[in-house]
Amino acid sequence: MTATVAGQKNLASPGHPQRWLILGVICLAQLTVLLDNTVLNVAIPSLTRELHASTADVQWMINAYSLVQSGLLLTAGSSADRYGRKKMLIAGLALFGIGSLVAGVAQSSGQLIAARAGMGVGGALLMTTTLAVIVQIFDEGDRVKAIGIWSTVSSLGFAVGPLIGGVMLDHFWWGAIFLINIPVAALGLVAVVRLVPESKNPAGERPDLFGALLSTVGMTCVVYAIISGPEHGWTSGRVLLTAFAGAAVLTGFVLWELHIPYPMLDMHFFRNQRFVGAVAGAILVAFGMGGSLFLLTQQLQFVLGYGPLEAGLRTAPLALTVVALNLTGLGARLVPRLGTPGTIVSGMSLLAAGLAAIALLGGGGYGGMLLGLVVMGAGIAIAMPAMANAIMGAIPPEKAGVGAGVNGTLAEFGNGLGVAVLGAVLGSRFSALVPAAVGAASLPAALASATGAGERARITDAFASGLETSQLFGAVAVLAGGVLAAVLLHRAGRPEPVRADSAGGAAAA
Repeated sequence: MTATVAGQKNLASPGHPQRWLILGVICLAQLTVLLDNTVLNVAIPSLTRELHASTADVQWMINAYSLVQSGLLLTAGSSADRYGRKKMLIAGLALFGIGSLVAGVAQSSGQLIAARAGMGVGGALLMTTTLAVIVQIFDEGDRVKAIGIWSTVSSLGFAVGPLIGGVMLDHFWWGAIFLINIPVAALGLVAVVRLVPESKNPAGERPDLFGALLSTVGMTCVVYAIISGPEHGWTSGRVLLTAFAGAAVLTGFVLWELHIPYPMLDMHFFRNQRFVGAVAGAILVAFGMGGSLFLLTQQLQFVLGYGPLEAGLRTAPLALTVVALNLTGLGARLVPRLGTPGTIVSGMSLLAAGLAAIALLGGGGYGGMLLGLVVMGAGIAIAMPAMANAIMGAIPPEKAGVGAGVNGTLAEFGNGLGVAVLGAVLGSRFSALVPAAVGAASLPAALASATGAGERARITDAFASGLETSQLFGAVAVLAGGVLAAVLLHRAGRPEPVRADSAGGAAAA
């Protein structure tokens, strides 16, 4: 245990001598994981044809990965803290590589779904350990910049996933989109073994197995409800029952964590205003980004008339702006000047302004939407690294894996919440404007039922009005969230991070 503590101190200051090289290695692994969230979408026609996959099969091929990954984030982070972040990073790369191999040579839909689930386990380990390792190897001065680069990878994965998938499918068979992961995973394994230092919680707490089970089951149910909501309807029995089960299990998880001596997630973190402020901001940034992209794809296709690929390309400026600004280190430079609260409220104000610009200017053509996308990207690039750093800074370094799991879970929750809430606002406004006899629940169905050109134009205008209302609602929510996060962070000032032993849970340390 002495050696481990000493290792932690050596990593803490002034920073690991090879920290930037290590950051490059773990960002490469992170990028591979994120690409697999979107790359499969372009392969749907090939999978349907060559594997004779049904619509339900295709949905599970896509969702098995994100469902397993999201459900395991907290458990993966806790395991990394207890057993060693380097060990879990190696395990994650190995599982991801093996899952990619099985997926690439799959001969049936069932095999591919199982392989994607295995890749999700590896992805959860990688998503949590990469951020936890950054916290360990970078000192406070460089950490915001490093987290900004790490955040850039998320946006880059979103932007280039469909493009890489399209290029691969133009030249190879569908399995190549998975087999390309194998050399990356192998390179990452070698680099991690040689470069990344081991670190873990020196307290050596007992594993919280029941808490891990509750967390995994509860998060899986909630994420499944979010994923299936748009397809089955948010008020359908399947969605409501799954959401209720998830909420009940997560409530049990909270109660369990409050009453055991070695909790996986110390609930006393939520007494820290800095932590709560950063959590609120992180949820609402993901809310604005996830919900706006859900609306944008419909606006580009249904209102402006672009095809699916054209629509996807026209959302890329959002991600590319985030990438460009994060690579310049803009967010990291603003934090010392404006402080964390000022940086977050500035970024979220820009995100809200971008949403408002799309709502007010995007209906007449792509020019106004492009302006809004760029402004949104600037806001995300400024706010996200500062919030991730605030979350990780409010949690003790020995709990960095759990902190990374919380950060990833918030992103998943915020994205789903954005789709659900803004989609509901859109549906309500559309239903109010379109006569019930036309079928207001779906724009294509409403257009198909229209009796003339005038009625179709009225239906399209109603849908555009619904989009505008929902985007403005999102802008107000994001702006309010930014102010709330800034106020809480300002009140918190610069407190000592909440220690695990304050809950009475780590006295043995």
